[in-house]
Amino acid sequence: MNQDAPSWQALEALLGHHFADPSLLERALTHKSFLNENPRQGREDNERLEFLGDALLGLAIGHLLMEAYPERSEGELSKTRAQVVSEQGLSEIASALGLGEWLFLGRGEEQTGGRRKPSLLADSCEAVMAAIYLDGGFGCALEVARHLFGEAIRAVPEAGASDYKTRLQERAQADLKLPPRYTVVATNGPEHDKTFEVALSLGDREFARASGKSKKEAEQRAAERALQVLADERR
Repeated sequence: MNQDAPSWQALEALLGHHFADPSLLERALTHKSFLNENPRQGREDNERLEFLGDALLGLAIGHLLMEAYPERSEGELSKTRAQVVSEQGLSEIASALGLGEWLFLGRGEEQTGGRRKPSLLADSCEAVMAAIYLDGGFGCALEVARHLFGEAIRAVPEAGASDYKTRLQERAQADLKLPPRYTVVATNGPEHDKTFEVALSLGDREFARASGKSKKEAEQRAAERALQVLADERR
């Protein structure tokens, strides 16, 4: 990307938002290391937007979780929100958008792998969401959050349910010394309403298959079935 005169169309398409003020997006993607090395750029880094984006995402994801899980208590919603907007969760969203390739970084940060650092990617995700809010208001930001975080919200395990993938990982390592392997073997349905089928293998053996509206949901269901297979075989 030419950092002197970037064209934001490809990123805007992925975000689902066209900026009336593109300078907001530019600021959201400007790391302080870039300005440290280019002090005459006359722009601001993304730290203030990161601050605003953190608060914004707390509200937006809380709203979407209340829509998706009307039966959950305040405590359960708080835990699931923390999971969705964790550094890992935000960095995964940023990676899917390719935000790392759009960042304005200083040479030192570039050379130390800054475009792939989870903390830096998570911060940029927060800053971009704040830029969308300032550009189009909360309604726009909420719809972008729905678009970007929908799969992560659908993949949150049911309240009180075990994380079957973690349980299987622990069980497989302890009993078989093998890590589970998840493979998407089929996708069905239109782009906006896909269903994913996942096969779960341990070593050369396939233990289970399951489907879900997201890869994570299908993986959780496959892990649950694999745990049942292992339990039956021990009887």
